[in-house]
Amino acid sequence: MTNDLQIADKILAESRVIAVVGISPKPDRPSHYVAKYLQSHGYRIIPVNPVSAGTHILGEHCYATLTQAAAALAEQQIRIDLVDVFRKSELVEPIADEAIAIKARAFWLQMGIINEAATNKARAAGLDVVADRCTKVDHARWRAQQA
Repeated sequence: MTNDLQIADKILAESRVIAVVGISPKPDRPSHYVAKYLQSHGYRIIPVNPVSAGTHILGEHCYATLTQAAAALAEQQIRIDLVDVFRKSELVEPIADEAIAIKARAFWLQMGIINEAATNKARAAGLDVVADRCTKVDHARWRAQQA
């Protein structure tokens, strides 16, 4: 059976474009500094936050929804590989539905975020899924293994 670390490594190796749902424009917030870290390691970050929609976060246009982000990127022949979620556990299921609808390859719930209905739904739709783990921590671990 594949474990969470193997799935995390696969996602990190295969993803290039990461939609960060719930990203904050505030640099001291985990959603911001984790996204900045990932961006500094070559991933393209797509900010998704309805409150900040229309602004720029980390130099990228911020969208209100995953659906809007995916549609705008599709015009440039770009696909969202990973949906990285920084939202309360009880708010995650509709985000899983959107991730499935936009045909994302992977769905990642950050540390402390657990929603079995959402993760089961995403897995059933064929997405690689990680929950209750930090992309920054797992990326640093994965990178160290590559050295």
